[in-house]
Amino acid sequence: MKFGICNEIFQGWSLEDTFRYAKNAGYDAVEIAPFTITKHVTDLSAADRAKIRDTAARAGIGISGLHWVLVQAEGMYVTHPEATVRDRTARYFVDLVDCCADLGGDRIIVGSPKQRNVMEGVSYDQATQWATAVFRDAVKRAEDRGVVICFEPLAPVETNFVNTAEEGRRFAAQFASRAMSIILDVKAMSSEAKTVPQIIRESAGQFAYFHANDVNLKGPGFGDVDFVPIVAALREVNYHGMVSVEVFKFEEGPEVIATQSRQYLRKVFGE
Repeated sequence: MKFGICNEIFQGWSLEDTFRYAKNAGYDAVEIAPFTITKHVTDLSAADRAKIRDTAARAGIGISGLHWVLVQAEGMYVTHPEATVRDRTARYFVDLVDCCADLGGDRIIVGSPKQRNVMEGVSYDQATQWATAVFRDAVKRAEDRGVVICFEPLAPVETNFVNTAEEGRRFAAQFASRAMSIILDVKAMSSEAKTVPQIIRESAGQFAYFHANDVNLKGPGFGDVDFVPIVAALREVNYHGMVSVEVFKFEEGPEVIATQSRQYLRKVFGE
């Protein structure tokens, strides 16, 4: 397995400094939240993308992909009743695929709870049909560009659309494509009735990314979640992808978050 970290942890840092610190802390890749560098990825020119990719390469670290992809990208909504909004969102996901590939990444993490909530008066089945249509062109582009779109099951407190790994697997399976999968996130999985290791086992071969964090919204090892059985389950299902640190509370500061999270992951993975 390889290990990554999300760049929004390094608030106010340049990408160059972020890449350098992450590399020195022992990470293999950085996961980029587009809103940290631009409102819309379409504003990033080919030269901008090449510069980011080259900056990572000079630091000796990879770019795993993109996440938090609709934050500050105004006017996007996956399950909106208006076709014009969904069409605009569909085109933007194609743009996201191109941006991800141009940066050298191969995963797009789709959480975006506020842009996928099923609105009042819309049935869940209708929302599913609309969401499926929104992703179709992006999935085709992702197939061509070697990218995998990973839909993220999230807790009911965050969204009312796709709350369990089982629902996520069912949604992704509709596309019958190697370019559409799900991500498993420890915090999100902890909201389910099943244990995290059980969810991992049930999702064997059907998830393409993994977020390491704690239910307290901090990094792995900063709370009560025991990663030992989680690591055992990941190995049992032969997961060899990225394990990326994503946190939502930054009180300790980026250096402590990044360093101690990596130290804990080394410990539980037996590196």
